[in-house]
Amino acid sequence: MIPLSDENPTLRVPVVTILILAAMLSAWLIIQGGGFDHTTLAMSVCNLGMVPAELTGAAPLGTSIRLTRELNCVVDADPRNWASPIVSIFLHGSWVHLLGNGLFFWVFGNNIEDVMGRGRFVLFFLICGVAAAVAHIVVDPSSPIPTVGASGAVSGMMGAYLVLFPRVRVRMLFIFLVLFRIIPLPAWMVLIWWFGIQVLLGIPDLAGMPRQGGGVAVWAHVGGFLTGAMLVRAFERPELVERRRAMLLQRGLLDAMG
Repeated sequence: MIPLSDENPTLRVPVVTILILAAMLSAWLIIQGGGFDHTTLAMSVCNLGMVPAELTGAAPLGTSIRLTRELNCVVDADPRNWASPIVSIFLHGSWVHLLGNGLFFWVFGNNIEDVMGRGRFVLFFLICGVAAAVAHIVVDPSSPIPTVGASGAVSGMMGAYLVLFPRVRVRMLFIFLVLFRIIPLPAWMVLIWWFGIQVLLGIPDLAGMPRQGGGVAVWAHVGGFLTGAMLVRAFERPELVERRRAMLLQRGLLDAMG
């Protein structure tokens, strides 16, 4: 199930959403080499990704994991590590990773920017990303594995969307073997289903058990989602909310928006 778009117009062009997407793409192409050189990609993930053990000290310095045949990533005490919860938001592990996060961010983020304004939205995005990193660290504080990606911050946008626009319909792409179908579904159904899957996938982590898809930091998704849902009302601007209501009322869309 892949979100393609929503039936939720915006007051203004989502400038910050576009700039954040551009920043992620620029980091992927310039810093990470677009994934075309495996060594460059692995070094960017190792040196700039967030490693829980480097922030908690729960694993000895020098602990290493193999990223490629030629490269091990070593737990170190570089002062830059403290910036990694934010820096790592803008880095990714593959084109699929980048495009997936970018699509989810575009579908669910632009309307959140619309009710917050640009400055508050930037802060909200970063807070959700850092909260997601903290959730991942709490669950696995001794992990030497670097994590990258905007999915925790994007999860915050999804949690905020659930609170603000639960009845808005989201056009979801369903793929059944070789068949493709687009089905509009209410946002609450899409988002609660997605959140439930993250929790189910993360249960083995809490029990200290291995799980499939172990490279995905699902508790970062959970932490980001809950943070977004809890903080969105504190970040929304009442005057923008009222302007949106007036616009939707004029277009006859208010009942559908919730």
